[in-house]
Amino acid sequence: MVNFLSSAFSVFEARSESSACERKSIRSRYSRWTSAVRKVVTSGSMRRFQELILGSARTGVSNSTSDIWLLGVCYKISQDDSFVDLPTNSGLADFEQDFSSRILMTYRKGFSAIGDLKYTSDVNWGCMLRSSQMLVAQALLFHRLGRSWRRPLQKPLEQEYIDILHLFGDSEASPFSIHNLLQAGKAYNLTAGSWVGPYAMCRSWETLVRNKREADDFENQPLPMAVYVVSGEEDGERGGAPVVCVEDALRHCYEFSRGQANWTPILLLVPLVLGLETINPRYIPALRATFTFPQSIGIMGGRPGASTYIVGVQDEKAFYLDPHECQPVVDIDRNNVEADTSSYHSSVVRHVALESIDPSLAIGFYCRDKDDFDDFCFRGNKLAEESKGAPLFTVTRTKNLPKSVNHSNVLGDSSEISDSFDALPSNNTEDGSHEDDWQLL
Repeated sequence: MVNFLSSAFSVFEARSESSACERKSIRSRYSRWTSAVRKVVTSGSMRRFQELILGSARTGVSNSTSDIWLLGVCYKISQDDSFVDLPTNSGLADFEQDFSSRILMTYRKGFSAIGDLKYTSDVNWGCMLRSSQMLVAQALLFHRLGRSWRRPLQKPLEQEYIDILHLFGDSEASPFSIHNLLQAGKAYNLTAGSWVGPYAMCRSWETLVRNKREADDFENQPLPMAVYVVSGEEDGERGGAPVVCVEDALRHCYEFSRGQANWTPILLLVPLVLGLETINPRYIPALRATFTFPQSIGIMGGRPGASTYIVGVQDEKAFYLDPHECQPVVDIDRNNVEADTSSYHSSVVRHVALESIDPSLAIGFYCRDKDDFDDFCFRGNKLAEESKGAPLFTVTRTKNLPKSVNHSNVLGDSSEISDSFDALPSNNTEDGSHEDDWQLL
């Protein structure tokens, strides 16, 4: 957008040889034009501008009676439900209540300054950071309040809910603010005012959580779970489907607990590139299937340069929470159970065609314990087997993959890592026809 504004301004600057009268007229038009642009950028009109990138806003649930999957929960939509606007007791009403209970993070303005350029708003550049905050906030909701939690309609509010919102405040005092994310992501070129991709965002969260783990007591971790960024054979930089390694997950848990436990809750972040300019259609069925996993916490993805938080699917469309609405900064005090949290939720159900989302994205999964992780691996194995040679990720016990593949007794006893869990199918087909689909993350 900066280049767009600069080129537009240059139209006026090029008329340096105009007469004094002409220059005065141009300056007047220039002033009115820039004023209008500022009004668009800082007001609700930003929504219409953003639609030029995201496409026309499509809201609500269509007349389809197909099941809706929202972060591992299936909602059955009856024929009657699909034709009513305000259902009172139906699968559609339950879906809408669940959707509006997910935590929304949007652009904010008026927060404490970031960086040398003193940014006090993240409008036009912070959507990936906000999308990642929503995904991590969802993991915390799962962990502290459970998947069945719904946004309370009366006060006082639950202390755990207020604590979660406090963690994502817009100041350095809040552990998971964009201020601290940018600081942790310097090694991955995170800077205020610049857009960042999903892979760098995942690594930045990994760094931030590691720094917090080293600074705080184990019992007082703001994110009480290990973070495992699932990458390919070359650390996710290029080539190959990411590999979930059971031994790596065990190591992350052991290190997170500082040797006090063999297993802890774990957040898996899986950055992917599923095509070149557009998503390869062969990946869409598997991408849709991830929302059926009980461990699903959604996807950071959207259109190029316009990230959203995708939380559910129905047929060929994806439902998402949109961070592109600028709101005034809100400071949620962790002791204020009467706080106004309305700006952290939305009842507007937006959707986009799965085939039109950016092929660069990141999927999140939260596993509460070892049994939950075993179930995730079983589902991941099955998803890979059904992918027709194009899995989103593969699962293995160790990184030293033997040539033989053992599909029986995949995880064995859930109390330990099974010796029979050697390797699951890789993404290699006989002709290797889809290898070029995997590009730099």
